[in-house]
Amino acid sequence: MTTTYVITVPGTFLSEADAATRSRLARRLASHHTDLSEAEDVRLLTVHEGGTFSARLEVESPDRATAEANAVRLVADALAELGFSEKDAPLGPPAVTGVEGDL
Repeated sequence: MTTTYVITVPGTFLSEADAATRSRLARRLASHHTDLSEAEDVRLLTVHEGGTFSARLEVESPDRATAEANAVRLVADALAELGFSEKDAPLGPPAVTGVEGDL
């Protein structure tokens, strides 16, 4: 049995992430932002002053720990595809911010 989790993955851009780069990142993650997120009015990507950001993804998983690990991997992979190393955009600990399904 799988459950859909909304996972928030925080991070910080330590190198320049202009509007075009942030837009490309959001497009790469868009397939993981669907009905549950939209119903809850959750933004996919929020970037704050100082380069801190939060990505909120939906991940189907049998358990919370796997969902969190998968969300971090998705964000890290998307950042890497855009040329950001772990040192350029370190990620913080993920958090479950929504659940849909049987637990």
